[in-house]
Amino acid sequence: METARVLVAADKFKGSLTAVQVAERVTAGLRRVVPGLEVETLPVADGGDGTVAAAVAAGFERREARVTGPLGDPVTAAYALRGTTAVVEMAEASGLQHLPDGVFAPLTATTYGSGELLAAALDAGARSIVFGVGGSATTDGGAGMLAALGARFLDADGKPVGPGGGGLAELAEADLSGLDPRLKDVDLVLASDVDNPLTGPKGAPEVYGRQKGASEEDIAVLDAALAHYASILGPETAALPGAGAAGGIGYGALVALGARFRPGIEVMLDVLGFAPALARATLVITGEGSLDEQTLHGKAPAGVAAAAREAGIEVVAVCGRLALSPEALSGAGIARAYALAELEPDPAVSMAQAGPLLERAAESIARDFLS
Repeated sequence: METARVLVAADKFKGSLTAVQVAERVTAGLRRVVPGLEVETLPVADGGDGTVAAAVAAGFERREARVTGPLGDPVTAAYALRGTTAVVEMAEASGLQHLPDGVFAPLTATTYGSGELLAAALDAGARSIVFGVGGSATTDGGAGMLAALGARFLDADGKPVGPGGGGLAELAEADLSGLDPRLKDVDLVLASDVDNPLTGPKGAPEVYGRQKGASEEDIAVLDAALAHYASILGPETAALPGAGAAGGIGYGALVALGARFRPGIEVMLDVLGFAPALARATLVITGEGSLDEQTLHGKAPAGVAAAAREAGIEVVAVCGRLALSPEALSGAGIARAYALAELEPDPAVSMAQAGPLLERAAESIARDFLS
């Protein structure tokens, strides 16, 4: 009988466990039932928050830079570097985690720090950059990011417009001639799990504005301001998949930085070395905090399962809560899902005890699939 070799390639359980911790707990549970089991761990991410951590776990070097946070205050942001390849996560500089509890700035939050973080990666010698976008506190179309990289956005009086998406309503001229010349020689991949356009009913303000504190009135203001901004920089690009990612930073990267859009999980699986790890495995365990309808649309577990199915390797999943039918799981290439909610129905307790519960779920996987 073939020796069992398990590959644990799961995303974080948001709010309770990092992807690295998920892998550790699953490994511990498996080995409690099958001592000495060969387990390889490859924490994964889909371009959103946790992307740098996944790259570091895969052997990239963690680097830090002081940059401008979404509210204009300095923050420390990390990126990952291996050779001339960098993984830059916009949420590290411009993410919701940098907002104090209950404080939002939907009209003025800026991506300036994301541009500074890209510049830091260029300074470190990066010539290929995976730019993971998600979890943003911003809806400025990437204007702040471009300004940090040398672009100028001026009003009718020739003065710089204010920060954030709200300021773009006053935009009269966009001067991209001062953009950092090194950007021309860089392969910049926009990695995201969303393919929304910039504006309109499926655009960044309408779909994601509320989670950044935007009122209905703010959403209308932002949508009009971003449409005006796109009319000056390039309206065709605004309709492209990924233009609406992370408050429209995708648009800024596509229209001015020569970025190409790819689903975040596909990019990250390439960067992290998933294919060779998969070739060594007889069973794959993936997962994330909530397995739901969103999972099927470009989230990490769906990407992992699709690649494993192509290779003919069985996949099971772990999650905090499960909101997919067995048919939907099967359609995604997942044989079975093990939810912590089945072991502990109280969500607060389940999140607080996620580590021990996940070990118990892994014990069940070992009994069902490995012994």
